[in-house]
Amino acid sequence: MIDRLGFGAASLGNLYREVSDEQARAALAAAWDEGVRVYDTAPHYGLGLSERRLGAFLSGLPADEYVLSTKVGRLLVPNPDFDGGTDEADGFAVPADRIRRFDPSRSGVERSLHESLERMGVDRVDVAYLHDPDVYDLDAGISQGLPALVELREQGVVAEVGIGVNDVGAALRAVEESDIDVVMIAGRYTLLEQPAASELLPRCLARGVRVVTAAVFNSGLLATATRAADAHYNYGAVPEEVAARVDLLAQVCERYEVTLPQAAIQFPLRHPAVSTVVVGTSRAAAVRENARHLRASIPEELWLELERLGLIPAPAFER
Repeated sequence: MIDRLGFGAASLGNLYREVSDEQARAALAAAWDEGVRVYDTAPHYGLGLSERRLGAFLSGLPADEYVLSTKVGRLLVPNPDFDGGTDEADGFAVPADRIRRFDPSRSGVERSLHESLERMGVDRVDVAYLHDPDVYDLDAGISQGLPALVELREQGVVAEVGIGVNDVGAALRAVEESDIDVVMIAGRYTLLEQPAASELLPRCLARGVRVVTAAVFNSGLLATATRAADAHYNYGAVPEEVAARVDLLAQVCERYEVTLPQAAIQFPLRHPAVSTVVVGTSRAAAVRENARHLRASIPEELWLELERLGLIPAPAFER
């Protein structure tokens, strides 16, 4: 069983392109066959499509053999202006027959979780994250949404609660101001950039809050051995200085007979605060490849050279 590699199911919500039910199931089956037992989704992903597909797959498997997480904060409500269009503004190739409404209240959090359970056809989830409150109202998310999740945890509705964000400052506030168990931070502690290293990860370690890292390939920049010409960075064009950094990372990795994606998947797990790396794909072959990346042997000398070049921080913890 692999518990350090999680399957991120955003792509199963038709992220950027349509994915068939057969493709989605094949990707999930590949993950299960590789021993992956951590699965993450959210209502946001394809307006519920990701949750439905993930739930359908997990329905035939023993619930005590996997860890399932979803997110709250965005309610899906009917779109009064639906004209047959798609949700491409939010990046998903699905009918825009519903819209997202931020509701961090106790009733909103309970409703969100209940509707997620219904979509997935499960009795419970193991982890519930407050999803991107900084996009809407971080103060309300921390003062209302997180306490509501904590109450649900204390009632035994979920085992762990946390926050899922792209912003280090938002995550740090949640750690300092609430009683959460886990932080999911996307794109901010990767081989390419580590803004979470200075304050967030040390505080999580000190407070016993585990960290799940997502988007470790930085929009695909680190997903191939050499930078693809059509790669994106933070969903846009790649700045020259970022491209140069990626190319240097690839060159150093090559000298040690390590590929860039192998290093990208394994790097976050070197920090003791990080428990899991979540990687998303809708392709079964890519799922199997990611599992191989996790198992690849990487010499310590590679990390030491990356530290010497200032490409990754020297650890402020004992290995």
